[in-house]
Amino acid sequence: MPIVIVPPAMQGPTFGKGKVEVSATTVRDAIAAVETKHPGFGRQVFADGGGTHRFVSLFRNGSILRDAELDKTVDETDEIEILAALAGG
Repeated sequence: MPIVIVPPAMQGPTFGKGKVEVSATTVRDAIAAVETKHPGFGRQVFADGGGTHRFVSLFRNGSILRDAELDKTVDETDEIEILAALAGG
């Protein structure tokens, strides 16, 4: 099963879980599967228009994904990593 790697800053909905194994056929489905298991997670990743938030990047096996690639097929051994930029002052 694909694994979604969740950065510490986004682990609130996952109750501290850094890796979530999901059943999914696309990158978008993988994030949606995490949302199903952990409500509130999806809105941290996706903006209202369906693409990723401005300061969120997704990677599949170490390669960055653009919004146009969210419907790419994932394999059983794929890792989808989320990188969220943090700002503060």
